[in-house]
Amino acid sequence: MSQLDERTLDPAIALSSFDDTPPREPHRLFALKHGDCFMVADAYGDIRGSGDGLFLEDTRVLSQFRLMIGGRPPSLLGASLSQDNMLFRTNLTNLPLPSAEGRETRQGVVHIERTRLIWEDRMFERIALSNYGEREVLLPLSLCFAADFRDMFEVRGSTRKQRGSALEAEAGTDSVTMRYQGLDEVLRESTISFSRTPARLTGSRADFLLRLPKRTRETLFIEVGKTPQKPERRRFRAAAARARFGMRAKRRHGAAVHSSGRVYNDWLSRARADIALLTTDLATGPYPYAGIPWFSTAFGRDGVISALQMLWINPGLARGVLAFLAQHQATEISPFSDSEPGKIMHETRKGEMAILRELPFGRYYGGVDTTPLYVYLACAYANRTGDMDFIDMLWPSITAAAKWMEQAIDRDPNGFVTYRRAAESGLANQGWKDSFDSVFHADGRIPKGPIALVEVQGYVYAAFSGLSDLAERRGDHRLAAEWHERAEKMRMAVENSFWMEDREFYALAIDGDGLPCQVRTSNVGHLLFVGLPTVQRAQRVAEQLLAAPFHTGWGIRTLADDEIFFNPMSYHNGSIWPHDTAICAAGLARYGNRDGVVRLMSNTFEAAVHFNMRLPELFCGFSRAPGEAPIAYPVACLPQAWSSGSVFMLMQACLGFRIDGWRGDVQVDQPRLPIGIDQLTVRRLSVGESTYDLTFQRVGDRVIADLQAPNESPAPVILRS
Repeated sequence: MSQLDERTLDPAIALSSFDDTPPREPHRLFALKHGDCFMVADAYGDIRGSGDGLFLEDTRVLSQFRLMIGGRPPSLLGASLSQDNMLFRTNLTNLPLPSAEGRETRQGVVHIERTRLIWEDRMFERIALSNYGEREVLLPLSLCFAADFRDMFEVRGSTRKQRGSALEAEAGTDSVTMRYQGLDEVLRESTISFSRTPARLTGSRADFLLRLPKRTRETLFIEVGKTPQKPERRRFRAAAARARFGMRAKRRHGAAVHSSGRVYNDWLSRARADIALLTTDLATGPYPYAGIPWFSTAFGRDGVISALQMLWINPGLARGVLAFLAQHQATEISPFSDSEPGKIMHETRKGEMAILRELPFGRYYGGVDTTPLYVYLACAYANRTGDMDFIDMLWPSITAAAKWMEQAIDRDPNGFVTYRRAAESGLANQGWKDSFDSVFHADGRIPKGPIALVEVQGYVYAAFSGLSDLAERRGDHRLAAEWHERAEKMRMAVENSFWMEDREFYALAIDGDGLPCQVRTSNVGHLLFVGLPTVQRAQRVAEQLLAAPFHTGWGIRTLADDEIFFNPMSYHNGSIWPHDTAICAAGLARYGNRDGVVRLMSNTFEAAVHFNMRLPELFCGFSRAPGEAPIAYPVACLPQAWSSGSVFMLMQACLGFRIDGWRGDVQVDQPRLPIGIDQLTVRRLSVGESTYDLTFQRVGDRVIADLQAPNESPAPVILRS
């Protein structure tokens, strides 16, 4: 490849060079994670060496791990994740097995249960074997394994001119250590340890011959980590207990939501568990990693939007995101990393290729929207919590980000924040739709840079509006007036330059020649989210977003179906991204279109049901047909933080409430409940120094809200219904 496009390498194509087996649908894979370690395997519990594996710090430390019974895979009964996402469990059984005595063990006699978890950079597995037959079974069990130590970008399809050295695996009596000496002079190791001594052990396979008396159960414990250990029941149970306790603590952060709908509650519970799974405790606080497998690291844009989605329910997540991004803010100019003083980080990586600077993503700043989104989140956090002490601590970082926006605007002849990559190794497109062909003119021409994206100008407008309010609260009236003026200038510039009167919609972008990309995209829904358009124009946009070219019955397409590059199977040009639908819905709610919000909430919930209550990163943008399910995108991340957070943004848009942290009250405006839900309660909702239970109840054709403190004291609520 001539260029490396970070978010749009096609793993479905690239992985064919590593494994002849086709990629599997993401909703049929199972992910576990703790910290910077995660594992993706199929329903059998196997790693087949395509895009799955055990990964540690952006390196695949286990690329094959397959269970064989009698020389072939067992028969699958079923697989699942525990409700808290901590344990993977698959149930298998034997196929017919010949014996030395000539008597065949029939299929379905031996139950094989594989239970697995990740804890502190280590994989723990228990294989339980139960003989339900009436005679003893001699069971030949094998585990085939390998560690290719490929960098995440290699797994995704990037090719390298040179790799380090794969050292010969060392097999002991009950463990095997695989090693790789990287070009970065780091020795990476992966050791597989067994609780039983195998009958035969090589550098790629362990063979056991297990004697199972009738009606008995035997267990085999396995661990995979940097160093050898002696696996045993006590270690497995201790790791499982610590992992589940840690997850329970994460899920208790913030408010809890419960509705009158059992299936709806399942969706809420799964989404909350996925957010907790992806949230990593860093030195600066909790941070939601973007998604598994491709983006299990800190992304600036993804972290900010996930924090915005969860802000009303758990403002602590936003605080952690802001603290981390402030700590990693750019302080120098570097074309290679696309950094300039004040810019906020796009992503960070820890793998060999990043360390060697074979690509710029070790700490990369090529996201044009991340800096204004960071400022916007800081302002939204302040409004939600009234936590001015934290804002004061962040103020140098916030003002540095504002200065970067000001300088970007001042050097653009049209007064916009634009992007053009500073080095060929960087991203060609630097908005959230960063595919090579996601920004184009109506006739299909790729625009000349620098490019001003419509939603980015909206984020800049919202950032300056929020900054003006914060400066006023800090007593800096001059700065408040200056930022207010910048916000209004941006509003007018967008209205004058992006609005397409003949199409009653906003253009996707303005190119380097000052020409609009007259293409209708979902990006414009983000303008509604920040409240930039006039009411009249917002209504015209809303009507189109809810019409057939955009609205599929499962959500909102990223691109209208009558545009030249529309492809419902593409990454960005016609697919459905749940977080994008949720932002559009929040925009509709801002302009009072509650009916549209309820409709999108219903669409998204029904899609989640088909995806086993777990919304993927994206899915195909085909129109809904009676009796048919939404079509999966083959290599989408699952789980994905901002997809999981979408339900909470949609819910707030439906319920029509916001929390004013300055006044310490809750404002409810024309609340609506999702279709089929008659009651919904938000418990332990923090408002200032107090917590309340907020209940919404359907009464006839109205929804009433009640805010109650646990001690039955009166609560501050402003209701407009």
